[in-house]
Amino acid sequence: MAASRVDVAARLRGLLGWGRWLALPLGSLLALAFAPGAQYLLAFACTAALFVLWHDASPREAAWRGFLFTVGTFLAGTYWLYHSIHLVGQAPVWVALLLMLGLVAIMGVYTAIVGYVGARWAPARGALRWLFLLPALWVLSEWFRGWFLSGFPWLALGYSQLATPLRGFAPLLGVYGVSLAVAVTAGALAALLLGERRDRIVAAVIVLCVWGTGTALTRIEWTLPRGAPIRAALVQGAVPQSMKWAADQRAHTMQLYADMMVPHLGADVIVWPESAIPALEANVRPYLGQMSALANESGSSLLMGLLRRDAATGSYYNSVAAWALDQPVQWYDKRRLVPFGEFFPVPQAVREWLRLMNLPYSDFQPGRADPAPLRAAGETFAPTVCYEDAYGSEQLGLVRQSSLLVNVTNDAWFGDSTAPHQHLDISRMRALESGRAMLRATNDGVTALIGHDGSLLGTLPQFQPGVLTGEVQPRTGLTPYVRFGNWPVLAVLWVGLAVIAVSSRRSSRR
Repeated sequence: MAASRVDVAARLRGLLGWGRWLALPLGSLLALAFAPGAQYLLAFACTAALFVLWHDASPREAAWRGFLFTVGTFLAGTYWLYHSIHLVGQAPVWVALLLMLGLVAIMGVYTAIVGYVGARWAPARGALRWLFLLPALWVLSEWFRGWFLSGFPWLALGYSQLATPLRGFAPLLGVYGVSLAVAVTAGALAALLLGERRDRIVAAVIVLCVWGTGTALTRIEWTLPRGAPIRAALVQGAVPQSMKWAADQRAHTMQLYADMMVPHLGADVIVWPESAIPALEANVRPYLGQMSALANESGSSLLMGLLRRDAATGSYYNSVAAWALDQPVQWYDKRRLVPFGEFFPVPQAVREWLRLMNLPYSDFQPGRADPAPLRAAGETFAPTVCYEDAYGSEQLGLVRQSSLLVNVTNDAWFGDSTAPHQHLDISRMRALESGRAMLRATNDGVTALIGHDGSLLGTLPQFQPGVLTGEVQPRTGLTPYVRFGNWPVLAVLWVGLAVIAVSSRRSSRR
């Protein structure tokens, strides 16, 4: 047994000599852990491999390995940014590459910092390093990149675990709690490879505790049904992005959505996707009046993604309108805007090169920070527009007041890529965290009805016009995550790191 351990250690030392070259392909492999690949075991294996690559590396070398690992992940996992910026947005190739590679490099810097800090200040080996310090630093970097400089919370490890018992941590601690469980499991694998006998025993015990707790948590119903299920109809027009904003296409699109909706009048709620009609709300008010009247007369509430201009301020908003029975129209304005899509943080001189074709007006403005939920079909809906549902903690104020979630989006920007599938899993995580069903209407996929436990109740094929119908159950009550947000998991990580730092300083003084 001892001889075999020596052989393994020798082979690992040989591999670590190639660490910088292994980091990029291992990071690329991690992208397959997310949808549509959904090879969730890779989340543990690849993260554990990075922890091993950091073993005995100098701070500088650990930073390089962390940088290249995450560059690989985001090159493979968000390659679709080039598609949206160049092929759909018609920006020059060099601009598309600059923006995509710039974002990928920034993501890599976060993991480079984790590698540097771990090599510079963490213990060189032992259960504390692999089972707490490296996982804690990883999750803190995920949280930080999720909001810093507008934030990009895509590809957090937790999104890869919707099919495993670790999903049980989501209603308790949110997606970062699930990420922590993944990182701890990965650290345990590293400890099994690199640690002493005591480290391996501790690692095995902690993994059993983590997975056993996750399994038990999946059996808890954090929220309760309220009233009867409601009947929903989600309309997917599947208008190609290349045609959507063509002037001669508008009348066809308006007729298409009207024709698709009419057979489903009488459903409790009908939902159209983001900017379903390619025009400002003020320019199509007669049409909108007809659609809302049809819905009202049949007993249906209508929710619709629209672009609107505030006449008083001249500001433009990417919004959701709601027409409920015998009520004036309600508005929700998107709060988390897309850089270089809905606003352009660049000098005026270069804006024409960067302006994307499906938002052809001026910069959009974010909606108010404390919006009210939308009332429709006798229920309250917490709305999100497009990718702002990736910012889960920012939606909690609305979720606390709501019995259902609704997301309207247009993932046609990304074509037949992995992005729509990754975005669907993000929506599923929001439903799981909040214990509320979600109605998800998209322009060309993936339109879905999502259960309160993150399960898929129904979907439509991509790139095909259709209407998804089904029942969803309103829920009441608050999960721990909806009550407290990210603070519990962040508090555990920060306090733990602080205690370890103080203890290490005292030990070094002695």
